[in-house]
Amino acid sequence: MEKHPKSACDSCGHFNSSNLKKLGVNTDHVDFVVALAGNPNTGKSTVFNALTGLRQHTGNWPGKTVTRAEGAYSYDDKKYKLVDLPGTYSLLSTSVDEEVARNFILFGQPSVTVIVVDAGRLERNLNLVLQILEITDKAVLCLNLMDEAERQDIEIDERSLAKDLGIPVVATSARYKKGIPELIQTIHEVANGTIVCKPHRIKNVPKHIQKAVDKLSKSIELQYPDIPNSRWIAFRLLDGDARIINAIETGEFINTEKELIN
Repeated sequence: MEKHPKSACDSCGHFNSSNLKKLGVNTDHVDFVVALAGNPNTGKSTVFNALTGLRQHTGNWPGKTVTRAEGAYSYDDKKYKLVDLPGTYSLLSTSVDEEVARNFILFGQPSVTVIVVDAGRLERNLNLVLQILEITDKAVLCLNLMDEAERQDIEIDERSLAKDLGIPVVATSARYKKGIPELIQTIHEVANGTIVCKPHRIKNVPKHIQKAVDKLSKSIELQYPDIPNSRWIAFRLLDGDARIINAIETGEFINTEKELIN
């Protein structure tokens, strides 16, 4: 049975700390891959460290000077590899950081994408959130820095936000480990299909554009049946995105990102 997107409050009481083991840099033979995305200065690295035990394997993305950080943890007899993507404000690929983050979410097809946002600056973070939700239908919103938001008297209705976005929302203060158990549990439920996300997608598209997108999407699906969101790729191709055009023509990005998953 499908479950509606939920907030952290809905998952309280289900987390079993005895089922959690932080594995640091041991990322071999994993069951699920989790991408950690977000704007700079949202506490993304703190969330990463809280999940993996303060240790990480670092190196560069293939062919890039951008640093890649990986770590792992196991929960409920399943092993999770966590990939910390470069902090970015957009996925429109105007920089190497944006290109790396976008290609991994799109072509690497992680099991779950955790989007870390600053609860005190939610509105400016939503641009990236909505772009990611156009690409993947398996995501969790990590509403981080809640302690700072509360000091500013900022209140957020997590359930309404989850309903509007179509994905689970978990409130955290990662530096104090608050909300981390709920985040782990929610990632687990999205990864294994207990929670089915129904992310917000742009719907008010002019008919002539929608017709072109539909036609192009079908062609993409015939050539690359495993790509999760041919609709988004079609939009980018129609917009003349040179990097996406190259990825489709050569398959280079697709193969590279899938290798990083394994």
